[in-house]
Amino acid sequence: MYEKNIPYKIYLQEDELPKAWYNLRADMKNKPAPLLNPGTHQPMKAEELMPVFCEELVKQELDDTTPYIPIPEEVLNFYKMYRPAPLVRAYCLEEKLQTPAKIYYKFEGNNTSGSHKLNSAIAQAYYAKKQGLKGVTTETGAGQWGTALSMACSYFGLDCKVFMVKVSYEQKPFRREVMRTYGADVTPSPSNTTQVGRKILQEHPGTSGSLGCAISEAVEAATTREGYRYVLGSVLSQVVLHQSIIGLETKTAMDKYGIKPDIIIGCAGGGSNLGGLIAPFMGEKLRGEADYRFIAVEPASCPSLTRGKYVYDFCDTGMVCPLAKMYTLGSGFIPSANHAGGLRYHGMSSILSQLYDDKLMEATSVEQTEVFKAAEDFARVEGILPAPESSHAIYVAMQEALRCKETGEEKTILFGLTGTGYFDLTAYQRFNDGEMTDYVPADEDLKKGFAGIPQFPGNEFQF
Repeated sequence: MYEKNIPYKIYLQEDELPKAWYNLRADMKNKPAPLLNPGTHQPMKAEELMPVFCEELVKQELDDTTPYIPIPEEVLNFYKMYRPAPLVRAYCLEEKLQTPAKIYYKFEGNNTSGSHKLNSAIAQAYYAKKQGLKGVTTETGAGQWGTALSMACSYFGLDCKVFMVKVSYEQKPFRREVMRTYGADVTPSPSNTTQVGRKILQEHPGTSGSLGCAISEAVEAATTREGYRYVLGSVLSQVVLHQSIIGLETKTAMDKYGIKPDIIIGCAGGGSNLGGLIAPFMGEKLRGEADYRFIAVEPASCPSLTRGKYVYDFCDTGMVCPLAKMYTLGSGFIPSANHAGGLRYHGMSSILSQLYDDKLMEATSVEQTEVFKAAEDFARVEGILPAPESSHAIYVAMQEALRCKETGEEKTILFGLTGTGYFDLTAYQRFNDGEMTDYVPADEDLKKGFAGIPQFPGNEFQF
């Protein structure tokens, strides 16, 4: 079954660990649109962002010309605990599907946080510590980001305040307890602890929450406390930058054995893991050095790329953050309480939104029962219980492999296995008990979110 010169798992040596993050924006002909001040509709300046974000992270957020940004030694030393991460050939999955396709996955779950989120969490905690801050605030959906940040803050001795989307807080108590174990203060969102939280609860009584709600609360908590800043686990360009280590390692490993993927697939919520995985490959495509097919996979219940509007919108439900140009369902859109909590964000990274609008990548949406069926099929042959978010990519990878079976094409498929699902067993239980259902918002449901998107000269749209 195994090819002689290609091991089952490809591990890089420590000296092959990337020493710099790759800034994909440097190679983009059409740069992502800048963040706008919601009051003036002018591009945000560094001094306007620094009361909210760490100074060095603001510089990274606004830099769209520097191709490589060195990784600080302290961050590299932390990375060495769990990186380089393995690239795995899914031989058993190929055998199950009886496909001529070759399937590889980059596994990011081999650390305590259980996901790729730690790649950016440790960088952001480092810059907060370097700035002399007391602590940071953040939001988390499924809990992977909150877990990663609590671990990173513990490492650097920082206070960590996490606003966890209420439905995930209730569905995933063990993820919450890991955060608390690392010393984080965890609050279900929306909550009565912030002004914006109380406002959201008044307008949406009984709401299960959303990432947009949690972001609003975390920003308020940071800006009303001396010595705190807000950090974000996805969407922002600085986060995609840090996650480029995923793609850099993957490309190094593939180049080492002369492997070139034809199709690269990743789940997409805010866009950080997908952006990180595709970064060096997309860079080659942009420079005309190679060609690849990229597929973003999102839940049908929160379809920002496939059914959203490409306009400027608020990044949060409370409308206290800057405006970002992105594919969005509207900051007031509250997605259904599906089990892929990390993909329940109303908008998509400005970088990925621009690439999608330029038709450099594709997007598709899938329903959660199909996703969980693919997750269990994968777990039974590959030995890893995947996170619901990651399983969106697994499902589409399997579909592409089956398409190769029909056509006889021997394509090489790469997907991102962003994390493990061992804290998602409640969701697996609902699926196994036949209690899981699918929800696809109707056009009328989406119009409610679109109605809250700000319209100003240059940002008009039809809905």
